Amino acid sequence: MNAITDTAPEVDPVTLQVIRGSFETIAEEMGHVLYRMSFSSIIRESQDLGAGLFDAQFNTLCESESTPMHIGSIPGYLRGIAETLEDGEWYEGDVVVHNHPYHGASHTPDLAIVVPVFHEGRLVGFAGNTAHHVDIGAATPGLIIDVPDVYAEGMLLAGVKLYRKGRPNTAMWTFIRRNSRAGAQLVSDLEAQVASARLGAKRFAELIGTYGEDVVFGAARQLMDYSERMTRQRIAEIPDGEYAAEGWLDDDGRNRGRQLKVKVTVRVAGDEVEVDLAGSAEQTPTAYNVPFEGSTKVAAYAAFRKLLLDAATSEARVPSNEGSFRPIRVSAPLGSIFNPRSPASAEARFTQCNRMIDLIIRALAPVLPETVIAGSSASISFAAYSGLRPSGAYWVFLEVNEGAYGGRPRSDGPDSIDNLMANTRNNPLEDLAMHIPMICDRYELRDDMPPGAGRYRGGIGVVKSQRVLTDAFITHESERHTEAPWGIFGGHEGAVGKCLVYNAARPEEVTEMPSKFSGLEVKAGDVMAYYSPNGGGYGDPLERPEMTVLEDVLDGFCTVGHARAAYGVVVDLDTETVDMGATNALRDRMRDAR
Repeated sequence: MNAITDTAPEVDPVTLQVIRGSFETIAEEMGHVLYRMSFSSIIRESQDLGAGLFDAQFNTLCESESTPMHIGSIPGYLRGIAETLEDGEWYEGDVVVHNHPYHGASHTPDLAIVVPVFHEGRLVGFAGNTAHHVDIGAATPGLIIDVPDVYAEGMLLAGVKLYRKGRPNTAMWTFIRRNSRAGAQLVSDLEAQVASARLGAKRFAELIGTYGEDVVFGAARQLMDYSERMTRQRIAEIPDGEYAAEGWLDDDGRNRGRQLKVKVTVRVAGDEVEVDLAGSAEQTPTAYNVPFEGSTKVAAYAAFRKLLLDAATSEARVPSNEGSFRPIRVSAPLGSIFNPRSPASAEARFTQCNRMIDLIIRALAPVLPETVIAGSSASISFAAYSGLRPSGAYWVFLEVNEGAYGGRPRSDGPDSIDNLMANTRNNPLEDLAMHIPMICDRYELRDDMPPGAGRYRGGIGVVKSQRVLTDAFITHESERHTEAPWGIFGGHEGAVGKCLVYNAARPEEVTEMPSKFSGLEVKAGDVMAYYSPNGGGYGDPLERPEMTVLEDVLDGFCTVGHARAAYGVVVDLDTETVDMGATNALRDRMRDAR
């Protein structure tokens, strides 16, 4: 029996809003329980997770407003579980774990926990969540890049029942614990996921018990239809046509100097849109590929929700559910970087997704000038630090470093913040020092390169220097060391990122690292300093108010020379003023020179 049908009764507006609020509260409570109960910092502090409720046909009814990379991904997991489910059937009390990237998962470290929801003995839906785990036994601790296939990514779990009819699968729990370098953390975090999913299932069942199955699923249908209708209305405002943009990724983590093309074509026809990735690079021999169902499609959904349904700029708030995905089609050639053939590895998939969103924005800029932003860092710095304690046990730490947004139609790009498809938080340095043999030597806004100049400047990236106190290994995934974030409508491009390794006792002996590398052996006292890209500028820099440029100079965001060369503003540092006469004359000459 389908829980949601077209013949379900219309729900009155008041009850509809009550059920909508219930859905959203349940999803948020699930997310809150998950990160509050977790032990690893990537979940507890960074909140690299997602949670929600789903009907029996795997439609998203609601999801937590946590990390956008997880919004829209769990239906792919559910479809993959349907293909691989242990026993081939759901029972009350079941708990399933799943992470197979060729059966719908976003990538292998994102383990999903799914609990079925029954009403009067019938399966009516699911409660599920995903979270990024510290280590699942891959070829290198924490993260992997340069590996030959998906089997080197660690444990592949497809439709595996951790609990069957309420009874724990102790053999599987033991297997998981013994096949991770951080087995205690992994198991504890999975237990937090189980608690979160069970709570969601309980709340879902209680909601159905209070209002009845027909009313709850009738409301769900109306809410999804509403989200779809609002998405279609916004798409219909875009002129029909084909819009394209392309960019380049640094390399695949092994073949240095060989850039990888990303091409995005956006086709708008009425109230529907297609994102076509034909023309992008072929799949790589490393883990630098993107699972199509669990990540490529989700990135496209995230892009259009950001562009068209942003809560800060939309008159009406649109629920995060399946309806907003329906008008968006995504295609990528099989065998390409965005749709690899099994068994290609596809763990290091995030920076490609961010560049894809960045290029969707760039492609639509000519027809959405008041909606788009300039080029963001559109990357991610995901670093895995690891080593051995005196006991012989591993310590593993995953860190996500911030980037910067591009300039916006009405304001500067935000500084030092995850952007586009990422929304993770930073780790408190005090927490790091208490649990891991590492010290942060430097953590501040980047000051070696200015952000992209514009009427609204780009955001400023972060510089973070982490020093290990024992011999250790580092794996680092990032991007944009060769192609700077783009400026728009006269704005200047931003600055590329960089990564340096040196010893704290010999800081002058610096090795500049590629944007991604695997299993680098370092010694006690060695430092990795990461500089994230600065965002591009939006609009003509000569239109930036003189006093705003002066403030940037006084704040240390801009040098006197850059103020003059990029903005045509003549600053007198001694008096902390702008020479307006000289500035007006210089700006006139710069405009004439164009």
